[in-house]
Amino acid sequence: MERFVIEGGVQLRGTVTPSGNKNAALPILCASLLTDEPITVRNVPRIRDVEDILALLAGLGVEITELTKHDLVLHARDIKTTELNRDICTQIRASILFAGPMLARAHEVKLPPPGGDVIGRRRVDTHLAALRALGADIHVNDGFDMRADELRGRDIFLDEASVTATENALMAAAVAKGTTTLRNAAS
Repeated sequence: MERFVIEGGVQLRGTVTPSGNKNAALPILCASLLTDEPITVRNVPRIRDVEDILALLAGLGVEITELTKHDLVLHARDIKTTELNRDICTQIRASILFAGPMLARAHEVKLPPPGGDVIGRRRVDTHLAALRALGADIHVNDGFDMRADELRGRDIFLDEASVTATENALMAAAVAKGTTTLRNAAS
């Protein structure tokens, strides 16, 4: 890890560009599914979880163009499938972030169980409850088969202030008919 040692008495000059944040980039990349217009995402950290999300997006039919290593254009003109790659999904926790946008845009998704690091209690119940409240029909088997002919805005209380459940609910609610209010949302 690099260190910057700053000794007082000398005026600082120059520019430092911080790297992008994974936890900000992952839901933004998944949100590209909400539109058929191209979107540009800048300062994307090119780490494994991000590369896996990009591979899942490409598998769904999203065109990904690299402007630079960290600047991408994503164009979800057509979603070619609603089934996500099992091998990738079971490797990363963030694959759950496809549920909301896929229900919103394609009205269905077959989502293998998310994997990744197990840090404390990391359940998906809050995601499922929020999506069900918006109108999704969810069958749990060796993964999650989700369908929603129409999402409707609701007043939803999240039983835990989960960041990814909040993001998922917001993405689904963005195209739901009516107003959605999330209570106990992560901040």
